[in-house]
Amino acid sequence: MPPTHSCLNRSSIPATLDSMESLDAHQQPRPVSDSISEMAEVVLPNDANPLNNLLGGRLMHFIDIAGAMAAHRHSRSYVVTASMDHIDFLAPVHVGDLLILRSSVNRAFHTSMEVGVKCWVENYIAGTRRHIASAYLTFVAVDNRGRRLPVPPVLPETEEEKQRFEDAGRRRELRKQEQERKKANQLARG
Repeated sequence: MPPTHSCLNRSSIPATLDSMESLDAHQQPRPVSDSISEMAEVVLPNDANPLNNLLGGRLMHFIDIAGAMAAHRHSRSYVVTASMDHIDFLAPVHVGDLLILRSSVNRAFHTSMEVGVKCWVENYIAGTRRHIASAYLTFVAVDNRGRRLPVPPVLPETEEEKQRFEDAGRRRELRKQEQERKKANQLARG
């Protein structure tokens, strides 16, 4: 099987696997567009702090749900959240605002997927939209007993998808380096 951590298109599959039919139907590369998910939430008072701004933890909860939707669509299996390694809160969200979250799988590895989630606030009266947060999450595909499952490769088609694909690979390498650094520090402390 071709490596699941590189950008795949028909020309990058080895000659022995030139026919897409030779890949298990569940493991055939899937375009990013298959995973795109969108959800909307009206911010209610129970979602807010005393200043009537959306709680950061509540936004993270919504981001996790939106990210899981994209991961489910790509892997066609159960998924669990492995990490949320980056999030930027750019502007407050107020009670009564319409929150829009859009997610897609940036890259798939063996059993894990990096998902990007972008959030906007829409003022439905003024007809405006502003970007308020972005995040990267890692999900792992599992069966109904929690055992890891392989996921199909991502097939980026647009220039933006190709850039997000490459960026996801760099972020994965940085995560691995950080894990190795932490492990070395733990061993040094005894």
